[in-house]
Amino acid sequence: MGIVSTILGFCGFGVGISIGLLIGYYLFIYFQPTDVKDPIVRPLVEQDSKTLQRLLPEIPQWVKNPDYDRVDWLNKFIENMWPYLDKAICKTAKNIAKPIIAEQIPKYKIDSVEFEALTLGSLPPTFQGMKVYATDEKELIMELSMKWAGNPNITVAVKAFGLKATVQVVDLQVFAAPRITLKPLVPSFPCFANIFVSLMEKPHVDFGLKLLGADVMAIPGLYRLVQELIKDQVANMYLWPKTLEVPIMDPAKAMKKPVGILSVKVVRAMKLKKKDLMGASDPYVKMKLTEDKLPSKKTTVKLKNLNPEWNEEFNMVVKDPESQALEVNVYDWEQVGKHDKMGMNVIPLKELTPDEPKVLTLDLLKNLDPNDVQNEKPRGQIVLEALYKPFKDTEIPKDLEDPNAIEKAPDGTPAGGGLLVIIVHEAQDVEGKHHTNPYVRLLFRGEERKTKYIKKNRDPRWEEEFSFMLEEPPTNDRIHVEVVSTSSRMGLLHPKETLGYVDINLSDVVSNKRINEKYHLIDSKNGKIQIELQWRTST
Repeated sequence: MGIVSTILGFCGFGVGISIGLLIGYYLFIYFQPTDVKDPIVRPLVEQDSKTLQRLLPEIPQWVKNPDYDRVDWLNKFIENMWPYLDKAICKTAKNIAKPIIAEQIPKYKIDSVEFEALTLGSLPPTFQGMKVYATDEKELIMELSMKWAGNPNITVAVKAFGLKATVQVVDLQVFAAPRITLKPLVPSFPCFANIFVSLMEKPHVDFGLKLLGADVMAIPGLYRLVQELIKDQVANMYLWPKTLEVPIMDPAKAMKKPVGILSVKVVRAMKLKKKDLMGASDPYVKMKLTEDKLPSKKTTVKLKNLNPEWNEEFNMVVKDPESQALEVNVYDWEQVGKHDKMGMNVIPLKELTPDEPKVLTLDLLKNLDPNDVQNEKPRGQIVLEALYKPFKDTEIPKDLEDPNAIEKAPDGTPAGGGLLVIIVHEAQDVEGKHHTNPYVRLLFRGEERKTKYIKKNRDPRWEEEFSFMLEEPPTNDRIHVEVVSTSSRMGLLHPKETLGYVDINLSDVVSNKRINEKYHLIDSKNGKIQIELQWRTST
């Protein structure tokens, strides 16, 4: 009887399951709710920005924000350099952490804290965009969007009361938006003196923490507590406007502050060559120190004289006597057109004995190439008196030259008048239809001046200076500045074309003494030109 009941039980179980599955399928098919609506499908282009960011949270910054630039090149660079950056960063971190740990552990009666292992792993961080700010200060500001899901191995051994505990950080994730400021910018490599790092928002930090081999972060409630604590602590230290300053070099040394004064007296020149058609020349001298951005010092023009005497004195600020040199150029003045160069030479400052005047007679050369046979031709001589006066340790110079200071007009300037100086620096984005060989044409009170022309260049730099001696201030005058391209080939078809022009009112330069601005060129798509104007008077 038992066997029969067992067989019947198995049969009943099988039949029951079959009947149950059949009834379930029937109910699933025939008793579905009838008020279910199909989801609304809309193209992505019809979604607003917030909806898109919610649907696609991993969109990089350069897609979401037009102010951010794509930096795939930077990610590729970091990827290739990561094995070396890993070692360098870890070494720096150890050097920074050691004195901090040594200062803190006595407070907590800890014997020692040591790094048993410190590596950032094989996965480098990635930057999803970079925003660069343009300011008028000597600084470079960058904002980065950084994401790092790394596999570091950071193991710290703590010894206290005769016991040893090992803490290991693994599976680190950091999402941050750092702002990096390089300032001040200086003319010595690496061209900035300090790095300032700030965070524009609280960072997202996620990691695993193992203590004695167990995952501490698996304790209920501890994970969120530790994460919020780290966010708050990092934000209190480095959230903008608070910064982490990393000094690179001493800005005072990088800027090469003045160390002395060079006094130069231009005495005379002898046996100069004839440059004019009438058998004479109109010489003047220009001098400047190398590695110096200040305008050149100029003597007066001696008309029709091949043996001129000037006896004019000039002072120049010296910043590095070991590397700087005095560059001397003699020119033949021309009323119209480019001034002809008659010769040049240089005086290395390291050849001058401090506080001892020295008379120098220099042969004029075509250039500084010792192998150029043109330098063997006689071009005349120039006589100078030079005296280098280094500052004493107790001296604090207060009247050094300001780069923005305006020179006085030369002797002989009409009373009530002055010298109008136009410095043509550079142009940007100038382009012609048939050729782009630009030069600048200046037109003022019927007089025309021209710069040299530069072949095939949309961003030419001239750095040429022109001057007009005036008997009264040009308060109501304008100067016409025109960028012209000339064909480099001989031909009658399209020999010249205008690349843009601008008319500058001179009333501002009379009142401000100096203006250095970029002007948009008329009849040019994007062209700009940088012109510096100075109004020099004798008072």
